[in-house]
Amino acid sequence: MLPGRAYSFIFLNGLRILSIIALLLVFSSNIVTLVHDVQAVNRFEAGTASVESTNTTAEDIQHADYIINSTVPNQPAGVFWAVLNRLLIIFQVIVLLLSEISWPSKFFDTYFPVLGKQFGVGALGLIQCLLGAAILSHHVDEFSLVSAFFLFSIGCLNVLFGLIFRESAKSKRSITSWREHAKDALPTHVAGVDIRSTLAPSSFVSNVSAAFEKAPSYTSSGNEGKIGYGFGVAGEKAANMRGYLINKPVESFPRYAPARSSHGS
Repeated sequence: MLPGRAYSFIFLNGLRILSIIALLLVFSSNIVTLVHDVQAVNRFEAGTASVESTNTTAEDIQHADYIINSTVPNQPAGVFWAVLNRLLIIFQVIVLLLSEISWPSKFFDTYFPVLGKQFGVGALGLIQCLLGAAILSHHVDEFSLVSAFFLFSIGCLNVLFGLIFRESAKSKRSITSWREHAKDALPTHVAGVDIRSTLAPSSFVSNVSAAFEKAPSYTSSGNEGKIGYGFGVAGEKAANMRGYLINKPVESFPRYAPARSSHGS
């Protein structure tokens, strides 16, 4: 039986993979749509636009709302804005792809914090919904239609789970999250640090260590005749005879203890 954190890790990463797939599909569909729009504009300007209906005249083509077989509006600077719209969508998809793979994380934490590690997936899902709605608001082919609808659905799920997990969503789905959670445990060994120095004054530790290192002790390699004094009164007397003094730590009272009165009863 897996812990609850493991289920959230698996589910959020599954949603992450679906999000990456949806973004790749939208990226590919926009490239295809952009190519078709450019080809349709070239045919329109050359006067060779294909018309399926025989009742449509050249005047109707010139006054149509959209260029035939394209998503480009037939208006001043319509080609420019249509191409710019596709390029902006492609750029936004690339940014979202990079944020989903968390690279480079420092760049997003500095310049796009809503897509960084400190925020959840709610903002990501909202941007995905906006991109899907912008594509679905035009008449596109089936490939673009399915890709945009898939992206819009994944965006809704990201918004939902962004509200549930909030800012911890990306940390829960991170591959290194297990190592990060392990950092909260107390360390059993700190390399290069003497833990005794944090528990007692340095003079006390040094004197005690030197005294008991100099004191004789039992050994297992031919020195059975030596007597060990241990850490009791005998060891303290032996240390005093050798000139090592054991300093007692200064007594102190906690902050909440009442102050002693100068007039004792």
